[in-house]
Amino acid sequence: MDGNLPQGPPEQEGIQLFPIPGIPLVQPGDDLAALIVEAAEAAGLSLMSGDILVLAQKIVSKAEGRLVRLADVTPGEEALRLAQETGKDARVVQAVLDDSNAVVRAREGVLIVEQSSGWVCANAGVDHSNVAPEEDEIVALLPADADASAAALRDRILEETGATVAVLISDSHGRPWKMGTVGVCIGCAGLPALWDQRGLTDLFGYELVASEECIIDELCAAATLVMGQSSEGRPAAIVRGYRRPDFADAPARSIQRPAEKDLFR
Repeated sequence: MDGNLPQGPPEQEGIQLFPIPGIPLVQPGDDLAALIVEAAEAAGLSLMSGDILVLAQKIVSKAEGRLVRLADVTPGEEALRLAQETGKDARVVQAVLDDSNAVVRAREGVLIVEQSSGWVCANAGVDHSNVAPEEDEIVALLPADADASAAALRDRILEETGATVAVLISDSHGRPWKMGTVGVCIGCAGLPALWDQRGLTDLFGYELVASEECIIDELCAAATLVMGQSSEGRPAAIVRGYRRPDFADAPARSIQRPAEKDLFR
C-alpha cells in the first residue's frame, strides 16, 4: 500500500470453502498442526500458500490444556451470588470469573463478562460442548492468547508443509441486537483484521468516512457454515481463493472496541 492512501477492492473472483474431515478427538499436548495437516492430506486437501485455515476454538483450547474439571472448583462468595442470580452451576460461574476481567451483565440464564483477553461474551467462552463425556464434567476455557496460538500454528504448518497460510481461530458469539450465534475471530495470524475503506468512494462518488470491514469475522462466519457447531466433527476448514486487501497483518485483539467507545456497556 502506498502511504496511507486507501485502495479499491481487490479483484475477487470467488472463494472456496473446504471442511477438513477426519481430525481425531484432540487431547491436551497434541501437535494440533500435525493432526490438521495429516487429516487434510488424507482428504486430498493439502494446504497451499495463500490458504486461510480456520480452526474452532475448542480444539485449540483442548490441545493447549485449557480445561477445568468442575470437581476441582470451589465457588467463592461472588460465584455463589451470581449462580443464584443466573441459575447457573456455581462451579461454572467460578470458572468464568477466574478467566474474566469484569462482569458486564447478569440475569436469569445470562452471564456476560469481559474475558481475560478482552472479549465481551457469554460465560467468558467457557463451554461444556464437544469437550469430554458428560460424566467427566470438564469445561474448556478460551485460549490464554489466541493470537499467539494462531501465530504458533501458522509457523508449525509452514514447518510441516512449506505452505504459508493464514490462521484464524473462531468462536461462536451472540450479538446484542440479534438472535443466534455467529462464528467470530478471536485469534489471527497472517491477515489484516480490518479493511479500512475510509477515503474510498461509493458508486456515486461519495467518500466513505466510517467504513471498516471486519475481514476476519466474515471469514470465520463463512467457514463456520461448512464446519458446523454441534456433532459434525469438522473443527477446521480451508478458505481458498480470498484475495486480501493490501494492509498489514494485525492480531484479532485489534478489532476489540475500547470500553470508552462502547455505548452498550
